[in-house]
Amino acid sequence: MKLIKIGMLSLLTSAALYAGTFNIDKSHSNVGFKVKHLMITNVVGKFDKFSGTIEYDETTKTLKSISGKVEVDSINTENEKRDKHLKEDDFLAAEKFPYITFESSKVEGDKVLGKFTLRGVTKEVEFELENNGTIKDQRGNTKVGLSLYGKINRKDYGVVYNKVLEAGGVAVGEIIKLSIDLEGNLQK
Repeated sequence: MKLIKIGMLSLLTSAALYAGTFNIDKSHSNVGFKVKHLMITNVVGKFDKFSGTIEYDETTKTLKSISGKVEVDSINTENEKRDKHLKEDDFLAAEKFPYITFESSKVEGDKVLGKFTLRGVTKEVEFELENNGTIKDQRGNTKVGLSLYGKINRKDYGVVYNKVLEAGGVAVGEIIKLSIDLEGNLQK
């Protein structure tokens, strides 16, 4: 019995040695989105400033948790006039709500659930997870790669601005598709 306890303790200890905290590497990551425009095409965009951490167990090759923060003022749709409008109260209200945040609450297989906060409203959101595992780079640094795909309804967060089109339909779709590609660097 004592031998079993020692074995279990060593197994748990060795697993803990391989779990680590990874900081998101902005130069190799992307926080993007797309939304229907005029109901016939998509406008795509991204946020240029963001940060976060990933808790990842290299032994079991599993994501344990993830958290992130996006600076709303860094929105970039490659159209300065549109970006200015998106930062205003009609949409993201960047001055009042400078950050969009996500904090995972549960990771189950290829699903990540957590609290997504936009414009001061927090809702539970589910992301599909693509776990790309870890690797050592040419300098011996451990990296992790993940992709997350999800969607939110902007009206759930108080983003209700729209224009009705003469031909029917609206200028901006309600569903925002999120596509997040992350590379993390193991903290030393």
